[in-house]
Amino acid sequence: MSNDKETFNMADLSSALNEGDRADLVNALKNKIQSLAGQHSDILENLSPVVRKRVEVLREIQSEHDELEAKFFEERAALEAKYQKLYQPLYTKRFDIVNGVAEVEGVKNEAAVEKEEEKDANEKGVPDFWLNAMKNNEVLADEISERDEAALKYLKDIKWCRIDNPKGFKLEFFFDTNPFFKNTVLSKTYHMIDEDEPILEKAIGTEIEWLPGKCLTQKLLKKKPKKGSKNAKPITKTENCESFFNFFNPPQVPEEDEDIDEDAAEELQNQMEQDYDIGSTIRDKIIPHAVSWYTGEAIQADEFGDLEEDEDEDDIDEDDDEEDEEDEEDEDEDDEEDDYEEDRKAKKKTSAWPKKGGRAQGSDAAQTEQPPECKTQ
Repeated sequence: MSNDKETFNMADLSSALNEGDRADLVNALKNKIQSLAGQHSDILENLSPVVRKRVEVLREIQSEHDELEAKFFEERAALEAKYQKLYQPLYTKRFDIVNGVAEVEGVKNEAAVEKEEEKDANEKGVPDFWLNAMKNNEVLADEISERDEAALKYLKDIKWCRIDNPKGFKLEFFFDTNPFFKNTVLSKTYHMIDEDEPILEKAIGTEIEWLPGKCLTQKLLKKKPKKGSKNAKPITKTENCESFFNFFNPPQVPEEDEDIDEDAAEELQNQMEQDYDIGSTIRDKIIPHAVSWYTGEAIQADEFGDLEEDEDEDDIDEDDDEEDEEDEEDEDEDDEEDDYEEDRKAKKKTSAWPKKGGRAQGSDAAQTEQPPECKTQ
């Protein structure tokens, strides 16, 4: 394990970015590269002078690339921040319409014409908007149980924002007053080791304040007492169950000094990857394109993207299959040649056998000439 001095510290980058001073960022990169250079000096020493000179020039080119990359990160962060602000008025309008705070033009006139449909006329906003949007996404649909749907009907809005210290992002789920839990906002925060190459350090969720008997992440099991038991009351116990709301109780990373075997570590990694997949799906797909997921239009676009990826994989598989078939044909040809050579040698041997005994000819005929019933089988 590398120590802190050897590890590339993203704090050097984030501090420079927060100050908005690109010169400091470039200097941080150069200093870090220079500190790493000493570790690899032995590699350079083993090179010939000509090759070493070429490598030095390549390192200078890399330094120029790092300067441009630092500028790219800075400009991208600024661009994302700019457009997040531009999105907000649109998200506010969406919130108002979905939750019946504001009405769109023409609805009042249509409601007056269709007075007989009193239920539709009195219906506010877009009921179950976020629930249906999430259910139409394959990743999230697998997480939502039937029991969850009743609670998710109270979901009014979902927002996200970047966080700088530590790097990462935060999701916020806004709920109306409901009979399941006291919280009006449930949040999930992702701390990233490297935001550009998404490496999840840990995730933190809100502790849900469930109302009595309404916890959706556990189910109550009742077991009848054994016959003849003095206690006639049924035995009850709680058991964890699948629920979307487990999302707010993410897998915990053990402390460094805590022992964990290989299988447990692999299972934890899979859980963290799945957890991040859910969070990034909500951030990158559901929030910016909620109405498309609500109507189902986004499903086709998402499937089309997956189809293109599958076609690329199929092309690779077909190429592999063709190569395998060619290899099999070559092997069959080799086998046929080997069989032919063995038959030829066998004939040579049988032609020599009669010299040693008169019965060899008949024996050979019996072996090579099969009975008719054998031929037709």
